[in-house]
Amino acid sequence: MPDTTTHGTPDSLVPTVIVDAVDIVYRVHGTGSGRGTATAALSRMLRRRSRTGREKSDRAAGVRTVHAVKRVSFTAYRGEAIGLIGTNGSGKSTLLKAVAGLLPVENGHIYTGGQPSLLGVNAALMNDLTGERNVHLGGLAMGMSRDQVRERYDGIVDFSGINEKGDFISLPMRTYSSGMAARLRFSIAAAKDHDVLLIDEALATGDRSFQRRSEARIRELRKEAGTVFLVSHSNKSIRDTCDRVLWLERGELRMDGPTDDVLKEYEAFTGGADKPSAPKKKPPKQQKAEPPKTDVLLPS
Repeated sequence: MPDTTTHGTPDSLVPTVIVDAVDIVYRVHGTGSGRGTATAALSRMLRRRSRTGREKSDRAAGVRTVHAVKRVSFTAYRGEAIGLIGTNGSGKSTLLKAVAGLLPVENGHIYTGGQPSLLGVNAALMNDLTGERNVHLGGLAMGMSRDQVRERYDGIVDFSGINEKGDFISLPMRTYSSGMAARLRFSIAAAKDHDVLLIDEALATGDRSFQRRSEARIRELRKEAGTVFLVSHSNKSIRDTCDRVLWLERGELRMDGPTDDVLKEYEAFTGGADKPSAPKKKPPKQQKAEPPKTDVLLPS
């Protein structure tokens, strides 16, 4: 029998993230005089205008706009592991930050069931504190209680491999390599069960042994009724971890489907596996999205 929720609904039918026709636009200030640009920015915040009016105001104030994500729509379901792929600058990390609630959307809506947790390689840890102290603070920040952090502390340290070549966990974070810090971030995040876990390139760090542990942990998170998104330039990590892939290119959703099908098209597009190079040919048209399997929307 399939896994079910407490209400008897199969997990595969429970939406955790709904992205509905989302546009994300960056505005880069810097070509006007200080006072004029600040005044124009304040006016844009205080006045409601049509999109055309806003664009005219941006141009007048010397503001450059970057349309990073364009009319993207998809629905993610409980128990899925979804890879996000695309060439450099395609909007993958931007979309992930919007799902996490860290970036506003220009148009459209994002609905989430549960609390999304973003884990990025560049996520901040406190460099002047020891790894041990960061584990405790990071666990609390992820929503664990103090007792839970103490219970899981040894497992977090062992999983990260920080102490394999010495007692690094007692040293300040500033003494860590970028790979060690990234492994510790992932280990802290992976110690908690998540409704929606968003991972940005975390599996690209560390040796193959750590990558295998990370991939196994993601599979466990899925079994525990969570949803995992993974942004990666490693097609192998995507194949080993994800059963579904979203391919973004120049901010547009080009393809959404089973991992092998999407990666086959993507690798033909880039000229080979694990090569996030510039586009070499026109990408395929976006496949028609299937309608959501449920009418229940869960606002974040």
